[in-house]
Amino acid sequence: MAKISKKMAHERVVFFQALLGGLPAVVVAMCYLWLGSAAPKEQWTLSLLVFGFWLGFAAAVQNRVVRPLQTMANLLSALREGDFSVRARGARRDEPLGDVMSEINTLSRTLQDQRMSALEATALLRTVMEEIEVAIFAFDADGRLRLANHAGQILLAKPAERILGRDAVELGLGDCLNGESARLLTTTFPGGSGRWGMRRSQFREGGRPHHLVVIGDLSRTLREEELRAWQRLVRVLGHELNNSLAPIKSIAGSLGSLLRRPQRAPDWEEDMRSGLEIIESRADGLSRFMQAYARLARLPAPVLAPCEVSGLIHRVVGLETRLPVEIVEGPALAISCDFAQIEQVLINLLKNAVEAALETGGGVQIGWRKLPNRVEIYVEDEGPGIASASNLFVPFFTTKPEGSGIGLVLCRQIAENHHGSLTLENRRDTTGSLARLHLPE
Repeated sequence: MAKISKKMAHERVVFFQALLGGLPAVVVAMCYLWLGSAAPKEQWTLSLLVFGFWLGFAAAVQNRVVRPLQTMANLLSALREGDFSVRARGARRDEPLGDVMSEINTLSRTLQDQRMSALEATALLRTVMEEIEVAIFAFDADGRLRLANHAGQILLAKPAERILGRDAVELGLGDCLNGESARLLTTTFPGGSGRWGMRRSQFREGGRPHHLVVIGDLSRTLREEELRAWQRLVRVLGHELNNSLAPIKSIAGSLGSLLRRPQRAPDWEEDMRSGLEIIESRADGLSRFMQAYARLARLPAPVLAPCEVSGLIHRVVGLETRLPVEIVEGPALAISCDFAQIEQVLINLLKNAVEAALETGGGVQIGWRKLPNRVEIYVEDEGPGIASASNLFVPFFTTKPEGSGIGLVLCRQIAENHHGSLTLENRRDTTGSLARLHLPE
């Protein structure tokens, strides 16, 4: 009622203002008409005619002003109700009122296109969620299930109507809403058992926080990865063992034949000594190889503590005496890391860079820079570069005669244990290689 009364008040104001606009002319006309010498019949006739035109034009002005406002109100009401098919007629760009009508029509078309896009995107999202093999659950702030796709229903072995609205603890998903947001689960669900990859994130709906839980079956993938890892490990171990055992077997057979001869050569003791030295050398190499493997398998978890990047790098450079290493100073930064482990990573990287530079007579640079949410420590050398980048991080693969093939693998594992990364690549500006160690702040 208040809205209707306001509209009527506005109509009356327009009508009365239109009357006031013509009032001076009507007063003057009445004065000339009634104070003049016209006959009474003419006076009444002309007076009625003047008043009729006066009221009629005031009503026309009122209608001209109010009708477009009513049209715009109806259009906006339709938009508010979600009806985007209504359009204003007579919308032209050559007048202010037409501009307003055109803008409302444009807004209606834009909202209609956006709603159509949203409906199509929602339909696509629902189709993807139903067809994807990963279980997806959405919980509200109270921990009650609000959405579950087809894979999620299979995982819980219940249809949607029996699980929606129930508490996460009742469904056996209470642990998924607590703890780390991304982790591996070894548990049994009503729809299957094994190892699962779980990720949890948050979103807001209706202004309230919700949890999105994604659970994927990793058993088959992990079994395949484990099989490939074992195959690679057995292949590398077999290759290394054969390299050591084959000459040991051959030399041991030769020494045995030498001892079984009824008559030995005058220098048989020298042959015996030389053969035993070779056997000892190969056995020692095999022992060092197994120790390197054990070191990789027993890498402890990092003990984090604040560490100044500048002091760490200057300390590592001070340990290298074979070649002067140029330090490219960066900003004053501190990171949280295991000092001993990161120092070992930098020692290995700098050692490789210096050995590569010594082959070509080039130089080595080490420096650091600030990146978004992380720190980059880089080591550049002017050596021959990386010949086989695909084998850099293959355990026990090495091109050095005395190498164990474990250094870079150990360095990368240390970096990943710090939630960082290690990459090596050939330089693009000149010959040589570039190692990048990224660590979180």
